[in-house]
Amino acid sequence: MNDKKFSWELFDKLPVIGIVRNLGLEDVIQILPSYVQAGLTTIEITMNTEGAEEIIRYALEHYPEHLNVGAGTVCTKKDLNKAIEAGAQFIVTPIVRRKIIRSCVKNELPVFPGAFTPTEIYKAWSLGASMVKVFPAKTVGADYIKDVKAPLNQIKLIPTGGVDIDNIESFKKAGADAYGVGGPLFKKALIKEKDWAGLKEHFIKFVEKVRGQA
Repeated sequence: MNDKKFSWELFDKLPVIGIVRNLGLEDVIQILPSYVQAGLTTIEITMNTEGAEEIIRYALEHYPEHLNVGAGTVCTKKDLNKAIEAGAQFIVTPIVRRKIIRSCVKNELPVFPGAFTPTEIYKAWSLGASMVKVFPAKTVGADYIKDVKAPLNQIKLIPTGGVDIDNIESFKKAGADAYGVGGPLFKKALIKEKDWAGLKEHFIKFVEKVRGQA
């Protein structure tokens, strides 16, 4: 188990959570150097990915100063225990589960629960969520974030699901506090072709877009 805590300083440098789903350790080993070199600082390994715990441990061991490494798709206490045992520094869920959120708060583990409606979002926040993942974000678009932020401006929101290089700017303008990005960041075609240089270039473009340099 890893004792190193989540670094908000590192996260705030580039508030993008790259979501790794259904990628093997061998591919992740190749991806991580480019990921870090591009300036990305936070990565989530979904617990329904084969070998998730091994991937979490590898990332923590090899990039302790450069990455926040967390576990995603945590839906049960069993998932949570496995993630904590692997050393996950933050927890992401697709749903609002009181037990999961409360347990993370008790263990001083940042937790980003998934919620959709204003009621769910407020409930997740009131239970102690560090930030709330708005999922699926593409279904409602950036204007939804803006609308929710109007009355609930104190709640930090992470739109996730369909956020890509073309629309991330609109989510930023709408008031998003961070972004959860899976497939649009980890391009399947590039990974399948093992085009690591091409993937690094893609990461850099994504980072530039977030920083407003593109």
